Amino acid sequence: MQVITTIEEFRAARRSCEGTLALVPTMGSLHEGHLALVRRARRENGVLAVSIFVNASQFGPSEDYGAYPRDLARDLGLLGAEGVDLVFAPPAAEMYPPGYATWIDLPDMAKRLEGEHRPSHFRGVATVVSKLFNIVEPDVAYFGQKDGQQVAVIRRMASDLNIDVEVRAVPTVREADGLALSSRNVYLSGEERQAAPVVFRSLSQARDLWAGGERSADALRAEVRMMLEADPLVSAIDYVSI
Repeated sequence: MQVITTIEEFRAARRSCEGTLALVPTMGSLHEGHLALVRRARRENGVLAVSIFVNASQFGPSEDYGAYPRDLARDLGLLGAEGVDLVFAPPAAEMYPPGYATWIDLPDMAKRLEGEHRPSHFRGVATVVSKLFNIVEPDVAYFGQKDGQQVAVIRRMASDLNIDVEVRAVPTVREADGLALSSRNVYLSGEERQAAPVVFRSLSQARDLWAGGERSADALRAEVRMMLEADPLVSAIDYVSI
């Protein structure tokens, strides 16, 4: 496994690759959700690249950029065991050198839901992913369906900008009690961890009501909200979308 930290070096390595090249973009702190992407990409492609970059531009001013979990040595050990060919792990100055000033303006789909509550988030995501696509030149890129709006935004960006890459979404990986795997789960206290699966249970209830014939989006949203608000640790709901 080759670990690369500069754009120039990665482009040189890319030129020597044969067969389809897959990219799995990550911010590190890898878990089984990331590894599910890596394993599927490994099965389906001849060359596999994984990027590790904690992208400051997608964090809001009051968010957790400084505290975001980082353990590069551990991540590299996991990726080596999965047969990854190339790891691109650039420093911040390599991706955003002094004077950097170009950002991607996003369609209205990025300004709703998550985008409404984190106004600069998808601008940062779209910009760094477009840069990674241009550097790595993947044939296929893999993202987790856990971040469903992100997948939709990236697909739209790639289409609008004529980036020749197929974006594949991989199903969410969950704990036994339904909690979606996330690097940020380490922030939860024991009590919060016990309460967190209420999100999955509420969405599952809406799915079951739909399967039973309910076709009112208002009714489905109300059911999700009722279940969430019944938990004393749920202090606020940003949005419920059907």
